[in-house]
Amino acid sequence: MQAATNHRYLIALGSNVRHQRYGGPRNVLAAALAWLEREGLTILASVPPVETDPLGPSIRWYANSAAVIETRLDPPGLLALLKRSERAFGRRSGGQRWRARVLDLDIVLWSGGCFASGDLTVPHPLFRERAFVLAPALRVAPAWRDPLTGLSVRQLHARLTRPRPLPR
Repeated sequence: MQAATNHRYLIALGSNVRHQRYGGPRNVLAAALAWLEREGLTILASVPPVETDPLGPSIRWYANSAAVIETRLDPPGLLALLKRSERAFGRRSGGQRWRARVLDLDIVLWSGGCFASGDLTVPHPLFRERAFVLAPALRVAPAWRDPLTGLSVRQLHARLTRPRPLPR
């Protein structure tokens, strides 16, 4: 019988709605990390939230953070835990994309490389284009490499945020 393997994940956390128990978005993210630890995940590193502008129709600023976690759960198992955690914080499924949400938890990278099945793709398909994911990730896992491009989080962030000349 094969021993269970520990996996490491880079997780993106976001919130832009006040929670009746935990308070504002920054506190929601701190409470979410504590919740995940109680659910058996090991938080290896995390960073304080940064405030970012919303995407889409939401008008509320977001608190975004990142954490490196360790668990024996495979990607689908971790996704199920993250979705259960979002629901426990009051997130409802369905409805308008980009709407305000109490808690958003996404798997960005996985120590096992790539994974795709059903509604889960790792690495997260859009993380390379999102400064609100890469900025916190840069502070917690700068050397972690994207298995598809071979670039580190530091390199991806630099490419995304580098100044560009104005069009002529």
